[in-house]
Amino acid sequence: MKLLAIDPGYDRIGVAILEKNIENNNKEVLIYSTCIQTDKKQTFYERMIYVQQRLEIIISEHAPEHVCLEELYFAKNTKTAMRVSEARGIIVGVCMHRSIVVHEIHPNRVKIAITGHGGSNKSDILSMLPKLIRFDSSDKIDDELDAIAIGLAFLAEYR
Repeated sequence: MKLLAIDPGYDRIGVAILEKNIENNNKEVLIYSTCIQTDKKQTFYERMIYVQQRLEIIISEHAPEHVCLEELYFAKNTKTAMRVSEARGIIVGVCMHRSIVVHEIHPNRVKIAITGHGGSNKSDILSMLPKLIRFDSSDKIDDELDAIAIGLAFLAEYR
């Protein structure tokens, strides 16, 4: 199964393509990852067009069968929550239009799957990732690493 994992946002969107490798004990393999960064000088809607175009290219190149997004949770900044919600709508719309099955995963489930503890912090997750999957972390930023963690957590739970 090939999975598109996304850490949603509108300024930066973490993206990872992962696959279970049947020939290697069902070990997860990172095929591709990136961070889609939008131009802050553009309007929000121009930024969403850019996100849509980049996702279309990634989907065309990698043909994922499933997508998993981190569930949205915000306690304080409603303006940011609204913008991220709109970006999620674009992301889900692109995937649904391509007939990709959409899943969501709660951030605590990601923490538990990666570190074994729902109260872990970002540094705990980032320190565990290289132990769970082989990749070069030197050139990756947080949102991209978050997408990799989302994908690993989903693949650990998905049957």
